[in-house]
Amino acid sequence: MLSKALLRLGASAARHPWRVIAAWLVAATLAVLAAVAFGGRNADSLTAPGLDSQRAAQLIERAGTGQEGMTAQVVVTPRDGGATFFDDGGARTALTRLQTEVQRLPHVLGTSDPAGALDAGGDTAERGGLVSADGRIAVVRVQYPDQSRLSAEDLDALVGLGDRLRAELPLRIEMGGSLFYAFSDADGGASELIGLLAAAAILFLAFGSLVAAALPIGMAVFGLTVGIATMTVMAGVTDVPTFAPVLGSMVGLGVGIDYALFVLARHREYLARGLDPREAAGRAVATAGRPVVFAGGTVVVSILGLAVANVPFMTVGGIAVSIVVLTMVVASVTLLPALLGAAGPRLARPGRIGRALRTGQPGRLARRRDPAAGAAHAVGWRRWIGHVSRHPVPYAVGAAGLLLTATLPVLGLRVGLPDDGSLPHSRTERRAYDLVAEGFGPGTNGPLVIAADPTGDPGVLDRLVATVAADPGIASLAPAHIDRATGIATLVVFPTTGPQDKATADTIARLRTDVLPTAIGNGPARAHVGGAAASLSDVGRRTSQRLPVVVAAVLAMSFLLLMLVFRSVLVPLKAVLLNLLSIGAAYGIMVAVFQWGWGGALIGLEATVPIVSFIPMFLFAILFGLSMDYEVFLLSRVREEYLRTGDNGTAIVEGVSRTARIITSAALIMVAVFLSFAVAEDPSTKMFGLGLATAIFIDATVVRMVLVPATMTLLGRTNWWLPKWLDRVLPRGPVGTDDADDADDADGTDDADGTDDAESGGGAPRPRPVGR
Repeated sequence: MLSKALLRLGASAARHPWRVIAAWLVAATLAVLAAVAFGGRNADSLTAPGLDSQRAAQLIERAGTGQEGMTAQVVVTPRDGGATFFDDGGARTALTRLQTEVQRLPHVLGTSDPAGALDAGGDTAERGGLVSADGRIAVVRVQYPDQSRLSAEDLDALVGLGDRLRAELPLRIEMGGSLFYAFSDADGGASELIGLLAAAAILFLAFGSLVAAALPIGMAVFGLTVGIATMTVMAGVTDVPTFAPVLGSMVGLGVGIDYALFVLARHREYLARGLDPREAAGRAVATAGRPVVFAGGTVVVSILGLAVANVPFMTVGGIAVSIVVLTMVVASVTLLPALLGAAGPRLARPGRIGRALRTGQPGRLARRRDPAAGAAHAVGWRRWIGHVSRHPVPYAVGAAGLLLTATLPVLGLRVGLPDDGSLPHSRTERRAYDLVAEGFGPGTNGPLVIAADPTGDPGVLDRLVATVAADPGIASLAPAHIDRATGIATLVVFPTTGPQDKATADTIARLRTDVLPTAIGNGPARAHVGGAAASLSDVGRRTSQRLPVVVAAVLAMSFLLLMLVFRSVLVPLKAVLLNLLSIGAAYGIMVAVFQWGWGGALIGLEATVPIVSFIPMFLFAILFGLSMDYEVFLLSRVREEYLRTGDNGTAIVEGVSRTARIITSAALIMVAVFLSFAVAEDPSTKMFGLGLATAIFIDATVVRMVLVPATMTLLGRTNWWLPKWLDRVLPRGPVGTDDADDADDADGTDDADGTDDAESGGGAPRPRPVGR
C-alpha cells in the first residue's frame, strides 16, 4: 500500500539524513548547471492552430516580407518640450544618427527612416506615419527576423544602445514592441522573497520555533530551485511562456510550504508522544504524505487538463508548472523527512521566544503553560462548527448568497491581453506607448496586417484597399507591399482604437466577416487578418470557447475521484458545486478590481484592463487542484468519524473542528504567498496573485468552515448514500484511512491540531459500525 511505501521511504530518509540532503544538493547543482549550459530564455508565442491570424502569419512567411518576424519601435521627441523636428536641426541630426546606429545592431533586417521622411516633406500620411503632424514625435520602426532566430541578447543590445544614446543625444528616447514582450524577464523575484518572509512569519507563529519554521521554507527553496532550473532547460527545447516561471514560483511556494506544514505538524505530534525523531519522521510521511501525494497528483492532472484547449503555449505552460508541483511533492516525502531526522528532538517543543509569543508570558511562566492548552484551538472551532450545525439553513443560504453576489461581476467578464498601456509609467514600454498614442492615435500601437493571396484575381488588391479604408474602425493604411515571387500582398492598417479596446476586436471581426468577403467575392483569392492585436484577440476567443470543455473535464475527473475515495454520490457532488462557488466568487472579484477599478490602487494598478484571456482557464485548473487538497483532508476526517461513530452530526463537528486549525494555517500561508505577487508590476502577475489568494481565502473560510458543515448537516445520513449497483461496480480502495492511520487512531492522537480523543471529549475509539 501507498502508506507502507511512504513509511519505508520517510524512515530511510530520516535514518540517513545527510545522504538525502547531499543528494538534493547535487540535484539542485546539476539542475542549475544544466540550465546555464542548455537552458533558454522564456518567450511568448501566442498562436494556436486553425486561427485566422495563424493563416495570415503563414502567408506573410511565404511572402518573405519580414513582417512575420519580431518588431521593435524606438519613439523619440526633442528633449526641449517646445521644440519640433521641423525647426530643430540638432534634433533632426540626432534622429538620423539614432536610426543609423539602430540599423547596425545584430539581426536587424531594416528600419524606417523618419529623418528621410522629414526631408521629403509632405503631410503626415505622406511621411508614412513616422513623424507626427506637429513634428514633435518620431518613430523608428525596427524589423527583426522570426523569433526562433533571436534571443534576449538582441533585446539587451537595443536597450543598451538606448541607454548610451540618451546620454549623448538631445532626445528623449523610449522603446517598445513585440521584442520587449517576447524577451523581457517576468517580474517576480521580489514577490518570491516577500512571500517567503510572510510564510516564515506564519509558520513561526503556528509552531513557535525558528527551526520548525525554517524547515518548510528550506524544503520549498530547494524544490523551487530544481523545478525552475528544469523549466529553464525545457525553454531551451521549446517556447516556454514568460508567465510560467512566475506562476510556477507562486504555486510551487504555496503548495510546497503547505505540504511541508502537513508533514511537520504530524511529525511534532509523534514527537510529543515520545517517539524517536527518526521513527516520528517516517510515520509522519506515511500518514500525512499520502494526502500530499494525492493532492499534488490532483493539481498536476488538473493543470495538464489545459491541453484540451488546443492552445500550444498554454499546454507548455501547464507542463512547466506541473514540473514544479511534482518536484515539491517529491521533496515533501524525501527531503523533508531527512531535514526532520537531522533536526532531532528540537522540534518537539517551541523555543523560548515561541512560548512567550504563544502564551503572552515570558520565561518560567511560559514553561508552566498547561500542556492541554493546545486543545483550546480545537474547542473553539468545535463550538463554532456546532453553532453552524444547529442553524444550517440560515448559514447555508447566507454564505451561498454572499458568494453568488460576489460572482455576479463575471457576467461582465471581458477577456483580452493588457498591452503596454497597462504597465506602470516607470517602464519605457509604457512611455513609448503613450507617446505613440499622443502623436499618431491609439490604434498605431496595435496595427493589423492583412495578408492576401490574389491568385486568379489580379484586381482584388485594389478592391481590398478601398473596402478596408472605408471601414469606420480603420484610421489609416500603409502602402501595400507585393512580393514578386509569390504575388502575396501585405497591407498594414491602423485601427481607430487601442489594442485592448473591445472596439478593436469588433473591427477585426467585421473585417473578417464583412469587409474581406465583400472585396474578394466568390473568386479564388483569399485574405486573412493577422498582426499581434489580431493574434491576441483570436487566442482570447479560442480560450473562451474551450473554457467550458476544460471546466467539464476537470469537474468530471474530480467527481469520479472523490466518489472513489469516499464512496458517496452526494459528498463529491457537493464538493464540486462548492468549489465552483468559491472560484466563481474569485473571478467576480477579479473583474471588479481589474475591469472596474475597484480597489485597484491598493495593488498598484494604474489603469483598468481586460482579464488576460488565458488566466481564467489556468486559475480554474490550479484552484480546483488546490481546493481538492483541503477537501480530501477535511472530508477524510469527517468520513473517518462517521465510520467510527455512525452519527452524522458528531462526525461533522469532530471532523471539521479537528482539521480547522491546520487548514487555516495552510490557507494563510498560501494567501500570503499569492498576495505577495499581486503587487508585481505586470498586470498578468497581479491577476494570478489576486485570483489565487482570493479563491484560497474564500475556500478555507466561507466554504470549509460555513458551507461544508451547514450543507452536510442538511443532507444528514444521505451524505454517504451510494447505490448498491454502483457500490459493486466501483473499484475498492482506501476511504481516507489505511493501516498507518488506523494505527494512529488506535492510540487516539492523530489529530492535526495536536489534540487527542481524550482532550476533545471523544473518549476511547468506539467500534466502527458495520456498513454505511
